[in-house]
Amino acid sequence: MSMFWSDTARNISPYIPGEQPRDRKYIKLNTNENPYPPSPKVLEAITRETCGDLRLYPDPEASSVKNAVSDYYRIHPDEVFVGNGSDEVLALCFPAFFNRGDMISFPEITYSFYPVFANLFGVCYQAVPLNEDFTVNLDEFPAHAKGILIANPNAPTGIAAGLDEIENFLKKNRDKLIIIDEAYVDFGAESAVPLIEDYENLLIIQTFSKSRALAGLRIGFALGNVNLIEALNRVKNSFNSYTVDRIAQAAAVAAIKDKDYFNEICGKIIRTRETTAHKLVSLGFKVLPSSANFLFVSHDKISGGELFLKLKADGILVRHFDTKGIENFIRISVGTDEEMDILVERLACYINGG
Repeated sequence: MSMFWSDTARNISPYIPGEQPRDRKYIKLNTNENPYPPSPKVLEAITRETCGDLRLYPDPEASSVKNAVSDYYRIHPDEVFVGNGSDEVLALCFPAFFNRGDMISFPEITYSFYPVFANLFGVCYQAVPLNEDFTVNLDEFPAHAKGILIANPNAPTGIAAGLDEIENFLKKNRDKLIIIDEAYVDFGAESAVPLIEDYENLLIIQTFSKSRALAGLRIGFALGNVNLIEALNRVKNSFNSYTVDRIAQAAAVAAIKDKDYFNEICGKIIRTRETTAHKLVSLGFKVLPSSANFLFVSHDKISGGELFLKLKADGILVRHFDTKGIENFIRISVGTDEEMDILVERLACYINGG
């Protein structure tokens, strides 16, 4: 520990990302990456941009991305904010909307970056337990919270609340900022984007990493009332105006415009997810209902930690969390049909004593 560290650096517990090992070739089902490449039109756009004038700074507003996203969702460009991945957008929300000492709330079991951001920016938080069926309890968030942050579908469970539930939740909490992280919404959940015009306290955050296979380029965005978007821009431009590079901007525009490829790939992932879930249930696994590109599963015969280690030894990476209440689960990203067949074969071997 360095004598030059601040109290923040000394006391923070950083987020731990999924493994990106290089010691051997793995079937990688641990970080919810898309198993398929980006649209061919994305690759064409990247090629054109790399032949362009990279000596120039990118557009700080990412106007082409804002326009493409606004066209896709049929909202105004001023209701769109673009950032360097949805994690950056989420991080910017804390200094943009909450003062040090303010109280926010989010589910007890959810994306583990939320408490890290809160601690980093000195924002207090109250974590709300999930229901017994692992759904988010939308009725138990504290009345004194200044803001509420939920992932829908939730991570790591994959369970989504319906749009009617979300709207009822918004109606009951008009005095609070409601941030909905929709990183996985394209795999079967309902987006709350249609509610933006009626609820000025609603901010939606999405990403190009999952459904559009651009995790390697880091680009995400927020959708909401123009006043919320202005706050994000004020904070962003106070530390780095050029957060999204020229190549990422070009790729994002091409990705969101290629609706046919998007629908094809999302459809393939959903079908593979459902087929795999059915096979796992037949092996005696408990499989939570998923609207994401992953499955959250457990088995009575073998612990989550043991499953994780056995799979890793066999060259398959999944995610295991030590968090109380989900320690016997593993999260399995949906891969190709071939990858999932290998996974199921290995799991069957473990369960049957092989």
